[in-house]
Amino acid sequence: MNNLGILFIISAPSGTGKSSLIKAFLKEKKFFKIKRSISFTTRKIRPKEINGVDYHFISKKKFIKMIRKKEFLEYAKVFNNYYGTSLKNTLSILSNKEDLLLDIDWQGAKKIKKKNLFSKSIFLLPPSKKELFNRLKKRNQDNRDVILKRMKKFSEEVSHYLEYDYLIINKDFNVSISHLRSIIFSFKLLINNQKIRHKNLINNLLKK
Repeated sequence: MNNLGILFIISAPSGTGKSSLIKAFLKEKKFFKIKRSISFTTRKIRPKEINGVDYHFISKKKFIKMIRKKEFLEYAKVFNNYYGTSLKNTLSILSNKEDLLLDIDWQGAKKIKKKNLFSKSIFLLPPSKKELFNRLKKRNQDNRDVILKRMKKFSEEVSHYLEYDYLIINKDFNVSISHLRSIIFSFKLLINNQKIRHKNLINNLLKK
């Protein structure tokens, strides 16, 4: 039985369109009481990114200090940069019975699944390697060497898709948002989840 919010984990190879999908989905405030977890990272801030909105950008020294103080629910090193999820912030949101959307890679997802948290995981894939390469070039965030490194790591990342509960192929953006919405809607409406969420109402209805 779960007395906390639900943790929805979303992972994808870089350039698949995960961040854009999450941002568009979270604008649907009317349908969901859900928040996005803001990770900590040691990588440099990119153009148009906002500190505290896209990520908490911190130094490597501070990140290592947070590791030693066990302040992360999970953390991983990706392309020589650290990424981590705040333990305190995550538990604070979930204990308030709010759902949380967590954007992390397969390494972090694997660690979280070992924790005693109520979570469901979603893996996102591009329609082809060629399309992924084009998206990485089009977003104009990395030089060619970095893009090639990301492409080289692509197959390894994809090999972990079977560790997830759901799979979305991000070919059409609007269709992908619809699929993400459907996954979250259907899971929240499961009997066990509704039984907890509407405990008082159900008990009153059962009274003779």
